[in-house]
Amino acid sequence: MKKETKSDYNRYTPINMTITAIFMAATIVLSMETLSIPVPGGHLYFCDTVICTGAILLGDPVLAFIMGGFGSFLGDMIFYPAPMYVSLFTHGTQAAVIAYCSARLFRKDSFHEKHPEGAVFAARLTGLILGAIIMVAGYTLGRTFFYGDKTLTVALTKLPFEILQAVFGVVVSLILTKPASAISHAFRRYAQ
Repeated sequence: MKKETKSDYNRYTPINMTITAIFMAATIVLSMETLSIPVPGGHLYFCDTVICTGAILLGDPVLAFIMGGFGSFLGDMIFYPAPMYVSLFTHGTQAAVIAYCSARLFRKDSFHEKHPEGAVFAARLTGLILGAIIMVAGYTLGRTFFYGDKTLTVALTKLPFEILQAVFGVVVSLILTKPASAISHAFRRYAQ
């Protein structure tokens, strides 16, 4: 079997689009209010777990943006439309940054040569931390200026829960990534 190189890579293969669609559908489902936890100032959602895991597995910023941004946008449009544009930008950017870091950081340096698994973990963790910061900042600014009560007080009330949601998404996605990656690789091999 020929090894895939960067110049051979086509992000719009049926298998990549299928994986994107599966994670987008899971993001939409986890945007439901009935699957969230009520907290002061809003709800705690679990879609970050899917967005983070999907972004790592996709490894492509464009597909990750589609999965995270449009998945959240559609979920909000169906269940609670007020933050849908904030979700599009925030979760889309979050997913794109995670995918970019996971696929490209520490790939051509001595750290990766000496510790390949450590470099992969460091790249994923870096992307997840940056993604968490983007998510918390995006929703805090969105709640302050674009939707909800449009006040800093309400946004600050929800801030600890936004941080909790982001941390939960990071931790669970780090746990899920290894088994999900094995499934994804098997899925891709089977589709070839």
